[in-house]
Amino acid sequence: MSQFYTKSPKHCGKQGFNVDKLYKKLFFGFSVLLTSILALIFLIWLILHPSKPQFSLKEVDIYQLNLSGSHLLNSSIQLTLLSKNPNQKVGIYYDDLQVYAAYKGQQITMYSSLPPFYQGHQDSNLLTASLVGSGLPVAPSFGYEVGRDQTAGRLVLNLRVNGRIRWKVGTWVSGRYRLNVNCVAVMAFGPTIPTGPLISRQGTECSTSI
Repeated sequence: MSQFYTKSPKHCGKQGFNVDKLYKKLFFGFSVLLTSILALIFLIWLILHPSKPQFSLKEVDIYQLNLSGSHLLNSSIQLTLLSKNPNQKVGIYYDDLQVYAAYKGQQITMYSSLPPFYQGHQDSNLLTASLVGSGLPVAPSFGYEVGRDQTAGRLVLNLRVNGRIRWKVGTWVSGRYRLNVNCVAVMAFGPTIPTGPLISRQGTECSTSI
């Protein structure tokens, strides 16, 4: 009777295909590829080093700023901003831009939305917004603060822009980054009530954070 010889699993592992080695090679190859891609993106980012956009306040017109009742405010403000992309090789997408005015830390207008737009390399755009508030609640001290500024001869407002931006390098577009802009408008505000709007024309640079 002839003997039937069967190879052990251990013997088959030595002579046949090693699955563990294949997994290790695939994992190593994937790790090298992923590391190379991340290193390339990081290198491009370092070379281009995109700078944050620049904003400056061109003009502010206050048409209405008065109290109805003890602490309800009606306001109407028109403003013009200049937005500039300082980068030579990076474009900027602006998304979800919201503009409002504040006085002494109090919001005095509703949010006004600006349409999204793309800004090419070293391009500039003029942005205009109409800010309106109707019956907005303010602190009881609001009238007193305005009176103090009128006595001092100047009114200081904060014009703020909140939104998101995306960087564009070639065909690659980044994820969204939060954008916060704060512009300070200083307006002459004498003891007599002006017949026309309070106007401030200036090229004041705004603070920008991302």
